[in-house]
Amino acid sequence: MTPDTPDGPLLAPEGHVLSTLEADGSRRWLFPKLVTGRFWHGRRFVAYLLLAVYSGLPWLRIDGEPAILFDLPARKFHLFGFTFLPTDTVLLALAILITFLGIFFITALFGRMWCGWACPQTVYMEFVFRPIERLFTGRSGCGGKPKKDVPSWKRTAMYATYFVICLHLSQTFLSYFVGTDNIREWMWGSPLAHPAGFVIVAAITVAMMIDFAYWREQLCIIGCPYGRFQSVLLDRNSKIVAYDPNRGEPRKPLRKSEIKDAANPFADRGSCIDCGACVQVCPTGIDIRDGLQLECVNCTQCIDACDEIMDKTEQPRGLIKYTSEAALAGEPTKFFRPRTAIYGSLISGLAALFLTLLVGRPHADVTLMRNLGRPFVVMESGEVENTMRVKLTNRTDAVRTYHLQVIEPAGLHIRAARDKVELQPGETVTEPLHVMAPQSAFTNGRVDAELMVIDDEGWSQKSSWRLLGPSGQAAAHRPEDHSDDDHGDDDQGKKSEDHD
Repeated sequence: MTPDTPDGPLLAPEGHVLSTLEADGSRRWLFPKLVTGRFWHGRRFVAYLLLAVYSGLPWLRIDGEPAILFDLPARKFHLFGFTFLPTDTVLLALAILITFLGIFFITALFGRMWCGWACPQTVYMEFVFRPIERLFTGRSGCGGKPKKDVPSWKRTAMYATYFVICLHLSQTFLSYFVGTDNIREWMWGSPLAHPAGFVIVAAITVAMMIDFAYWREQLCIIGCPYGRFQSVLLDRNSKIVAYDPNRGEPRKPLRKSEIKDAANPFADRGSCIDCGACVQVCPTGIDIRDGLQLECVNCTQCIDACDEIMDKTEQPRGLIKYTSEAALAGEPTKFFRPRTAIYGSLISGLAALFLTLLVGRPHADVTLMRNLGRPFVVMESGEVENTMRVKLTNRTDAVRTYHLQVIEPAGLHIRAARDKVELQPGETVTEPLHVMAPQSAFTNGRVDAELMVIDDEGWSQKSSWRLLGPSGQAAAHRPEDHSDDDHGDDDQGKKSEDHD
C-alpha cells in the first residue's frame, strides 16, 4: 500500500534504502538483542583490553617521560621511549605510509575485522554504552527493545552516566597532548586558567554524547567511509562474515515437533529455518543473508546467534561463518596472492627503512646555511671569510654542550661569537659562524671543507660545505665594511635563533 501525500500517492520502496530507515522515511531505532557466544566473549576481552590500554597509557612512564605524549607546543612527540622532533618528517611520512598499507593488507586478508573488533566506535558502543542502556531500560543481559516505556528518571540517570563516561574519555584524549600532570591540575582549577583545554574537552564531550546517545550506528552506515572502500580493499579471497546459501536455502520455518518426530527434518529444506535471529542481533540492522553489504561491520553477532539456533535444531554450526566469496563458490581460498604479496613486501621494506632510520638517528641535528649578503669577504690580513649560520638541535634527553671545528683542509679555522653552545633537551638554536681560509686554499674560487660538530659526550658529526673565495686578484675590503657585515651576520643569527 502506497502512502498518500498532499501531492498524490508515492511509490513504496522495494526494501529498506538504509537499514535504519523506515518506509516512510523516519528513523528506525535499533535495539539489537544480545547473544553471548564464543565470538562475543573474544570481542569483549579485546574491547576491555583496548579500553584499559587507552586509559592507562598516558599514565605510563618510560625513562621519566610519558609513554605517549604529543607535545604540540614544544613540537615534539614522545612514543615509547623515543622522542620525535619536527625534523623527523621522513620518519613521520614512513609511519603514515606503513599505517595505510597495513590497513589495506589486513583488510585484504581478514576483511573488516578492525571494524568489528577494534574500532573505537564499536568498542564504546557495544561494550560500554549499550550495556548501560540495557541496564537502565530493563534489558540487561538480553538486549532488544524495551517492553514498556522507560521512566523519565531512568533516562535522565542513563544520560548522566553517558556524560560522565564521555567526560572521562575526552579528558583522557586531551592527556595524550598535554600530559596527565596538567590534566590532574586542570580538573581542580578554574576553566579560565586553561581555556583552550576546557574548550577541547567540552567540544569532544558534546560530540561523543551526540554520537553515542543519538547518532550511534549511523556513524558506521553513513559517516564512516571505510565500508564504501571495501569494494576496492576486498577481493574474493578476503575473509568476511557471510551466510552460506548453498547450505541454507531454501529457507523454511521449522516446528519443534518436526525435530522430534521426523527422521530427517531437513530432507526437503535448507538449514536456515528463517527465524530472523541473525537480523535481531545485528547492531546495524542488516540481514546477513542478503550477501556482502557495506553496513556489515563483521561484529560476528550473527554468527553467535546462528550457532545457537544450529545447536537447538541439532545441526552443525557454520551456516553463518568467517569465510570468503571464493570458498562459498567452492573454490580454494588463497592466502598468498598478488595483492597480499605486494602489500606485504611494501610494508616489510618500509618498516625496515623506518627502523634503520630510527636506530641510526644522530644525537643532534646539524644544518649549515649560507648567510645572506656577500658570499665572502677578503680581510686586510689576506684571509677569506665565509659567513654562515649553523642550526643545532639537541635530540637527547640531557643537556649537551657543542663546539664546531674544521678538520680539513689544513689552514682553515673558525671564528665564532662563542666557542661552545649549551643546549637543553630538544632545544634548537641558530648561531652565526665565520670560517677563515687563506687565499691559497681556493681553486677556481672555491674550496670544499669538512666541518665537525662535537658534543661533551664524545658524539660527533661531519658536514661538508663549499666555501667561496676570489678566483683572481682580490681587492681587500675595508675593515669597517667587514665590521658592518659581522654585525649584520650576528643580527641575522639572532633573528634566526628567535625564529627557530
